[in-house]
Amino acid sequence: MIPRAAAHTLKQMARGFPVLALTGPRQSGKTTLARSVFPDLPYVNLEDLDTRELALADPRRFLARHAEGAVFDEVQRAAPLLNYLLGVADAAPRMGRYVLTGSQQFGLMDGIGQSLAGRAGLLTLLPLSQTEIAPPAGPGTASARTLEQCLWLGGYPALHAAHRQLEPAQWFASYLATYVERDVRQLLNVGNLLVFQRFVAMCAARSGQLLNLNGLASDCGISQPTARQWLTVLQASHLVTLLPPYHRNFGKRLVKAPKLYFLDSGLLCHLLRIATPADLQVHAARGAVFETWVVSEALKHRFNRGLAADLYFWRDNHGLEVDLVYEHAQRIHAVECKSGTTYASDWLAPVRRWRQAAGVSAAPPVLVYGGDASHAREDHFVQSWRDVGRAESRR
Repeated sequence: MIPRAAAHTLKQMARGFPVLALTGPRQSGKTTLARSVFPDLPYVNLEDLDTRELALADPRRFLARHAEGAVFDEVQRAAPLLNYLLGVADAAPRMGRYVLTGSQQFGLMDGIGQSLAGRAGLLTLLPLSQTEIAPPAGPGTASARTLEQCLWLGGYPALHAAHRQLEPAQWFASYLATYVERDVRQLLNVGNLLVFQRFVAMCAARSGQLLNLNGLASDCGISQPTARQWLTVLQASHLVTLLPPYHRNFGKRLVKAPKLYFLDSGLLCHLLRIATPADLQVHAARGAVFETWVVSEALKHRFNRGLAADLYFWRDNHGLEVDLVYEHAQRIHAVECKSGTTYASDWLAPVRRWRQAAGVSAAPPVLVYGGDASHAREDHFVQSWRDVGRAESRR
């Protein structure tokens, strides 16, 4: 098993909440993490039909059988159980007693919001981060891989398991087929699944771009409300995220639309039909894939610590854009992403314009690029893609 950075956060939460809720995309490692952190709790899979029917038919009896606690996997499949779990947790409020996992954010979060508000610690687990994947340097290890190899492979644990030899294209194809057949059919009444699959591919072509729902709907041959509903399902399944524009009122913020990002660069490459890492090296979407990867790494860093996303982008009325903006220690930080391997000073033009608008509250910006060497400059820091996770973990 690959050690997960979120394990420490999960253990901390277990000291302050009677119920822990672990959500994230399918195959991100939620069940493995929950069972490794809480090996003494019995494991209950609510996707098993017999188990789920028992939980729904007689929830009090079902919970009585697990009075000492349990890991309830895919609990959104038996969402009414959460109403009864409230009374059990209150009757004997022992911390870290129940662990809930779910791969559909709405099913799990709605139940917690209605039944377990204030009693459940929430943690989102995305696929493996750069620091989790990279072992000590050596032949064939992640740290010895090229940037293109890392972006193309992505972070799903199954593709990094030492005992499994999987073809990424086959695995992603099966992953998407299972997702469409199970999650989409549960959440949506989609008459033609091929149209939905085309919608997912169209979203992939727009990763790293401003969201234009009208254009997206038109290209897919669906209505704008349908496109909005389908995009919400992709968010609920943790396949994509929307990055809002920065809300602080400095300068004129003319852009109100969010930016769309996939949460795994490997899945994105598969949807873009990028067959090999070598193809990615010369692909027109290389910059967008790299930017998507940096944003997802930033989200993983925050989620693994139990924090809200709180990430933004900034764009001025001249079209100059900063890829990532966030607040930390009463200062505003900016991150610019460039997939090129050779540093160029003109890459910092948007960030320098941003610093003028932000004023004294702006921290020295960071440029993340596709080269191998990190170094400090006079007014900014240049960070290699290889150091993204390590640098974030020190902050």
